[in-house]
Amino acid sequence: MEFVELRRPSVKRVLIVEDDELNMKLIHDLLEVHGYTTITTPEGSAALGLARANRPHLILMDLQLPDVSGFDAVRQLKREESTRAIPVVAVTAFAMGGDARKALASGCDAYVAKPFIVRNFLALVESFIGTSSSELR
Repeated sequence: MEFVELRRPSVKRVLIVEDDELNMKLIHDLLEVHGYTTITTPEGSAALGLARANRPHLILMDLQLPDVSGFDAVRQLKREESTRAIPVVAVTAFAMGGDARKALASGCDAYVAKPFIVRNFLALVESFIGTSSSELR
């Protein structure tokens, strides 16, 4: 009898950096129900270490964090060779005229203002990292 190894596509991992518990739960639950695996932290200072250790496919970064600003956390991620290529999306309540430009200048690859439209948010996630493996089954 011959055995054939079936390879499952890897699960897409998303690092969520968000200090507001309700926003964290919303984003976490939304991504998990769509088959993505999430890694979460409320601290910008933990983002670099978690990104190094878990190699997420995408990072969702709040810009208003209590310990380190999201802008500074993104700059750290983009300076580090091992995390530079990971796309970072600012997901923030900063919604003034120049905020999107400031987020992109700090190294973010996209900007989403809270509250967001779920369908558009999921489409943005998919545009960066594709469909989750559980949706492919």
